[in-house]
Amino acid sequence: MKKPIGLNVFEAATQRMNVILDEFEHLFVSFSGGKDSAALLNLAIQVAKARNQLPIDVLIIDMEAQYQHTIELIDQMVDRKEVNAYWICLPLSLRNAISQFQPKWICWDPTEKDKWLRPLPQHRSVISDVNYFKFYHFGMEFEDFVDEFSLWYQAKHGGKTACLIGIRADESLNRYKTIKNRNKEKYKEYFWTTKVTSEVYKAYPIYDWKTEDVWAANGKNHWNYNHIYDLMHKAGVPLSLQRLCQPFGDDQRKGLWLYQILEPNTWEKLVQRVNGCNFGARYSKDQGRILGYYRFELPAGHSYKSYSKFLLKSMPPHMATHYRERIFKFLLWWKNNGKSQGVWRINDFEDKKLEAKLKVPSWRRICKVLIKNDYWCRGLSFAPSKKISQRHLESYNKYL
Repeated sequence: MKKPIGLNVFEAATQRMNVILDEFEHLFVSFSGGKDSAALLNLAIQVAKARNQLPIDVLIIDMEAQYQHTIELIDQMVDRKEVNAYWICLPLSLRNAISQFQPKWICWDPTEKDKWLRPLPQHRSVISDVNYFKFYHFGMEFEDFVDEFSLWYQAKHGGKTACLIGIRADESLNRYKTIKNRNKEKYKEYFWTTKVTSEVYKAYPIYDWKTEDVWAANGKNHWNYNHIYDLMHKAGVPLSLQRLCQPFGDDQRKGLWLYQILEPNTWEKLVQRVNGCNFGARYSKDQGRILGYYRFELPAGHSYKSYSKFLLKSMPPHMATHYRERIFKFLLWWKNNGKSQGVWRINDFEDKKLEAKLKVPSWRRICKVLIKNDYWCRGLSFAPSKKISQRHLESYNKYL
């Protein structure tokens, strides 16, 4: 249960920032240009300034395909004397959930320079040299880079290091569990921290803020914020759905249509830059036979098994092979372990609630994975794999 502690969220976050500044020799803020990370950075600057502990180190991962308003806010923040930025513009591998021909794309790919959405930023804090970090390799996964950066940063500066992240528990169940998890290792008694190594910790000072709290803090403190949110508001997007991230992810693709309305010039460049962009904007919002999330219509004359086989035959060969391997492992596991769990055979469909909880196998589960373009096959209980990421990178370099 959530328990009030007798403070408003701004006072509580200020206390947490003071704890971090007291307990850690070094810290950096992970800043994306979104409302939450901007609020966290502004809060960190405000508290550190009162303690005469400026500047604040800031990590910015520039994924190239971003709103121009986001880049304008980043420009404003890195120009402040209170900020010491690491503005990363390196070729990183990012999910592309709107294309089977290009399930990953590489931002700042030098071979696609003529299609970049914009030239490399020229600010002094920009890091675009592929040899700058010893841990970096071409097409490195975004998540891997962030983890390795925190270790590199700690090794460079020494002492205990805190990586400040602007996640809020109200945004998703996974983020709530990140805070709530009683089995994780943390810093002392603070559940709003997560241990990475004995010297590196992640910290979430604004974890208990609601969306309204972010905007209240912006207004009361006259903080800079990303004005793309003003345009989202005018477009009728509810506060709870106003989010920024790389636009082609499995969940993020549902917001692709906004680019067409909010920044048409950016949208035109996106369509030329990333495979399947226009397709994703057109179909990601709709339910039906394409990219359906909640339900989809089974074509007449097909079972889920026959339709799954039809979908596999319609895919590019390298993608069909990728899915077939995982489907085979899924079917083999249930064949070997199903009887112990009361499953005697794999039917075309089962109870929807049990399927949603991944408790029973069915061809409908397999079909949904293919329809959604669920590259990691999370719907079949698989998780992201570095081995598969490396295999895709090799295919990308060879064929694309």
